[in-house]
Amino acid sequence: MAYEKTLTKAEPTKAPEKAKTPAKPRRKTLSRSKYNKAEIAALFERFHEDNPEPKGELDHVNDFTLLVAVVLSAQATDVGVNKATRHLFQIADTPEKMVALGEDRIREEIRTIGLYKNKAKNTLLLSQQLIEKHGGEVPQTREELEALPGVGRKTANVVLNIAFGHPTIAVDTHLFRIGNRLGLAPGKTPLDVELKLEKIIPPQYMRHAHHWLILHGRYICKARAPECSRCIISDLCKSPENFVGNPGAAKPKK
Repeated sequence: MAYEKTLTKAEPTKAPEKAKTPAKPRRKTLSRSKYNKAEIAALFERFHEDNPEPKGELDHVNDFTLLVAVVLSAQATDVGVNKATRHLFQIADTPEKMVALGEDRIREEIRTIGLYKNKAKNTLLLSQQLIEKHGGEVPQTREELEALPGVGRKTANVVLNIAFGHPTIAVDTHLFRIGNRLGLAPGKTPLDVELKLEKIIPPQYMRHAHHWLILHGRYICKARAPECSRCIISDLCKSPENFVGNPGAAKPKK
């Protein structure tokens, strides 16, 4: 009997697995302040010595007009808002008078401000709500303020700070830039920066801290060309853009 050789299909040869290239570790964003407690105290002591009683730059005659001015200042300059509200606040310095003007008249008064149509609507609506829910008075809690039309966290913080003396931090574009550029309170969002500043600023400086930082960002530590040679904290500043404290940094072109 002939021997029958059984043939089987050879299994396909598997290619050797390539060694996986380990993923590059993600670059960590700075999460903590570059400054220790003593350095932070020194920064704010310097601001306090230079300007003990900083003031906001929005013109107002009472708490209500302050609230309206801050609402109108979104995506607008304080100078532009002051020009638009100069006459408005002469004729409508209470919620009742603002409601009596009506949306069309409010719109005409503030038409030089960006987004004036929507802002006029919100000004009327918040005035109505102040009358209906708060007896015509500006509320003193963040929750109640944020429930008003056109009022966000930053606006509420400004009103609480200026009108009622609360130690709040209102993070605008200037303060957000300062927190990250200096490494003082780095954060991806305004709320990140706000909460970190609340943790690190010495209590005795909290009342005016956001004014100092906003004014510093507006007039000295400018977005495109920080004026480090005029800066009162240049010797303390740890920003890589500080061309006074960091000789290796390139001086920005004006």
